[in-house]
Parts: sequence; C-alpha cells; structure tokens
Amino acid sequence: MRMGLLFLGGVMAVLPGAAPISEPQPLSMSVQNLRSNKGALLVCITRSPAYFPDCSHDPDKRHLSVAATTAAIPLGEVVPGDYAIAIIHDENGNGKLDTFAGIPREGVGFSRNPAIRFGAPSFRSAQFQVAGSGVRQEIKIKYFL
Repeated sequence: MRMGLLFLGGVMAVLPGAAPISEPQPLSMSVQNLRSNKGALLVCITRSPAYFPDCSHDPDKRHLSVAATTAAIPLGEVVPGDYAIAIIHDENGNGKLDTFAGIPREGVGFSRNPAIRFGAPSFRSAQFQVAGSGVRQEIKIKYFL
C-alpha cells in the first residue's frame, strides 16, 4: 500500500502542469487557405448540435469577429465539453455570408475540416473535445465561387 502511494506521488510529480479536467481551458484556432486578408473572420463556437453551424440563436454561443489572418487566434477559455466551430471569411465586411444560388461566395470553414458537399457539415463531423488541456483547431477555409 505504501508503494502505491509513492507511485501515485511519482505520477503526480510527472504531471505538474496538468490542469484539473473540470476547469476552463484555452481554445485557439488558426486558418489556412485564405484568398485575401480583406474583411473579417466571423467565428461561431457552440456546444449544441441544434445551433450548428449558425449559432446566432444559441444562448451559450461564443461569436467573434476578428481580422482576416492566418496567425493563431485566441478564442478564450471554455469549460470542458464537446464543441464545434464554424467560420465565414466575410471579405466584404457586411457581417453575413453572401451566396449566389445557394452557393457561398465567401469562404467557409469548420473545425476538424470535414468534407463539405451539399450544405454545411453536421455538428458531429466538426465536433472536438476540450478536456484537461488547451486545444488548437487548424481550420482550412474553402471557397466555391
């Protein structure tokens, strides 16, 4: 029994920087394939499949507008759980996704970079977990027109 305590103490000493799983963790992202640095990136972070990809009505959403850049973008700290991110590259700065015949005219991207076929991917295909340490999502922006 005493060896177990010493062993447990050894394990604890190996992980001094690990945060408790229940504490908020840093979330960040970077984007790839921007065709320009014009406009802004409209970022929506949600935990609810019912509000993905447009989380504008999600009471627990995190919605950000940041300058269009490929640099790392901090998204703040989030409580542990499952999340999904949707991004619009709002090149003209009008605050919305512009479309032509239902096809996005501006770039879109999603966490975990799921395939985009007809319409937005499912929450499940874009979902990632935050637990115990910070998470960084590398999101590829896709343009259709």
